[in-house]
Amino acid sequence: MLQALGAQVRARRKALRVTATAAAESAGISRVTWYRIEKGEPSVAAGAYASAAAVLDLEWALADRNEPRTPGPDVAAGWLPVRIPLADYPQLRKLAWHAQGTDELTPREALSIYERNARHLDETELSTRERALIDALRTALVPDV
Repeated sequence: MLQALGAQVRARRKALRVTATAAAESAGISRVTWYRIEKGEPSVAAGAYASAAAVLDLEWALADRNEPRTPGPDVAAGWLPVRIPLADYPQLRKLAWHAQGTDELTPREALSIYERNARHLDETELSTRERALIDALRTALVPDV
């Protein structure tokens, strides 16, 4: 079962054209742990499997095999993408003027740029989508104190 899950994680990552290193970073796990997940190793903690599934926008759930399957709720709300395209977030694109030669950022890079340049952020120009991204980044990546 874990080998099938690992194969699904690997296939999804490849379909999204994301490197294992970028996916591991987004999930907050090491590259070695990511490799073990893709191999379906049972020594990996369940939380790491869940994190891998989350960054790839895969639903990870236990189901009773005797119950008919029904679609789950929209799990994409509040989840972070593995890579954040600058073209989709105008304020981030303006703040990331120095990131020459890249069209995408990792969630950590995006949060760092938003935080370092907060004084230059035009709150009135933020779309609902970009505001939701900033909130999701802070929720996922800023530790509770």
